[in-house]
Amino acid sequence: MFDKAEDKLNQAAGTARELYGKQTNNPGEELKGAARKYASQASYAVRDATDNVRDQVSTNPISGLAIAAAVGVVFGFLLGRK
Repeated sequence: MFDKAEDKLNQAAGTARELYGKQTNNPGEELKGAARKYASQASYAVRDATDNVRDQVSTNPISGLAIAAAVGVVFGFLLGRK
């Protein structure tokens, strides 16, 4: 939970740095701010997706097991071909 809050805080800091770069005509600061903002957005999205998957698997363990088995079979088939 605190990781998501940290991601939101980093996103706000990135936005602030990006705006600072725009105001001072410093493209380096603007780029660093944008990179920090988008990296934290991506991190938040990944954490949210993993939380959703964890919740779904905990409520439906048989479905999670079946999906994991199917993915394993597909990877085994693709990696076993020569």
